[in-house]
Amino acid sequence: MRRDLTLILIALVQLAPPAVAIAAPGYAWQFSPGEQTLEQRIPPPPGFVRTGAAPDSWAAWLRGLPMKPANAPVLIYTGAQKWRQDAHAAVIDIDVGKRDLQQCADAIMRLRGEWLYAANRKQEIRFNDTEGKRLSFSARRDSGYASFRKYMDYVFAYAGTYSLERELKPALRPTLQPGDVFIKGGFPGHAVLVADVVENTQTGEKRFLLVQSYMPAQEMHVLKNPAAADGSPWYAAAFDGDLVTPEWTFPASALRRWPDVSGSRQ
Repeated sequence: MRRDLTLILIALVQLAPPAVAIAAPGYAWQFSPGEQTLEQRIPPPPGFVRTGAAPDSWAAWLRGLPMKPANAPVLIYTGAQKWRQDAHAAVIDIDVGKRDLQQCADAIMRLRGEWLYAANRKQEIRFNDTEGKRLSFSARRDSGYASFRKYMDYVFAYAGTYSLERELKPALRPTLQPGDVFIKGGFPGHAVLVADVVENTQTGEKRFLLVQSYMPAQEMHVLKNPAAADGSPWYAAAFDGDLVTPEWTFPASALRRWPDVSGSRQ
């Protein structure tokens, strides 16, 4: 009898459908649970701690972004390596798409949209095109993830730094927080996302990480600070003059924030 039961169990296992990869909670595109997150990969500098963030906030979600293995190259949308590989400290494990769409502002809108989707705030997923027309995800009949990705590609085609700069509101550096954006609208323009902020426990000094995509469309990556001799990705919030990044220079006045960010909820 025991032998018969064993044979039945083996047969049932063989007939069972193969396991399907399940996306990690909060990151619908991810199929490799267990990857290092941004906050695990890049620790604060000595004497600094990460600023507070509610568990369901935009800031906390950005810190949990999955990362590719250390020393991974930045790939462009064709699968080839980007011509420059000395500007990044880490690569975010998120798809770039198969067309030349997900560039600088697009990557920032993608992350914002992904967070709102994960937070079940789908009715808030909306961006303006270059003419100021509101493009709302809620206008679509299908609210599934595949529909969301098609919507984002549509946004990428009709929005950019010009429209996003006008959609965001000016912010002051002393209030710098994860999710803020340094942006110069134009054709071309550029934008980088403040992905994390740390604060010195003794002096109150703030430093931050920047994430970007660029042209052509390429994988999102954490930027190195070109002013840091050791290749550190941390930037001082109290910088003098312009913010100099490896591939763009922004005036201090370029800092922007999403208009609905109210602090802990973000």
